[in-house]
Amino acid sequence: MFEFLRQPGFFGTHATMGADLSQLMATLFTGLFIIGWIQAKQHRGHPHHWLMLGGMITMVGFFTAYYLFRQLGVLAFEGKEGFGGSQALYDYVFIPVLTIHIILVIIGLVMAVYMIVLGFRSQQFIGGSRVLSPSLLQTSWKKVGLIFGVLLTVVIVLFGTRVMSAGFSMRKLEVYLGFLSLVAIVFAVEMGIQRIWPDGGQRHRALGRFTMIVYCILFLTGTFTYAMLYILYPGKIG
Repeated sequence: MFEFLRQPGFFGTHATMGADLSQLMATLFTGLFIIGWIQAKQHRGHPHHWLMLGGMITMVGFFTAYYLFRQLGVLAFEGKEGFGGSQALYDYVFIPVLTIHIILVIIGLVMAVYMIVLGFRSQQFIGGSRVLSPSLLQTSWKKVGLIFGVLLTVVIVLFGTRVMSAGFSMRKLEVYLGFLSLVAIVFAVEMGIQRIWPDGGQRHRALGRFTMIVYCILFLTGTFTYAMLYILYPGKIG
């Protein structure tokens, strides 16, 4: 798979197959989320729920797998040799945009998981239609601790089993720690935000708008770095 992702891409630029696939999927996911946002504005609860649920689960799965094979960040790990422009352009334009992009990737993954959970928790059915429930929706620290404790136990068991069968791997440890960190951040977001928006329906609408803005900016910064890397200033990434 790693060798496949390093082959020349299908867009006809200097990009690899992995870079073109990532750009294509980013475009697809952004388009789907915009459609889902329009559905929410039109109060079409059922199609909005299933499109956003399927899109976010697929997005998290795809980019997690993509990270494992390709090491997310391109020049964050490969260095200046992958960028064909000047040092000043690299330092003051490309790297700042790439840094913002990577930060937004992390925020986007956190919000994807959080919005999936919040969507289920804040919904209700009225006359066969799926709508947001205008009611108090809060989580206690006791419940958070219990859920995280169960997940931690499962992760320890899974990791221990993998180590016994295939040996220790730093990559596997990073994946498991990354998962636990993501869960912990989601819980922290929940405990902080529920004080600002105790109403579940209001919280879902406000955070939905925020998440949509994040994904649109994420797409723009990703497209910008793609264009600089593989169209305007191609380097020696191979």
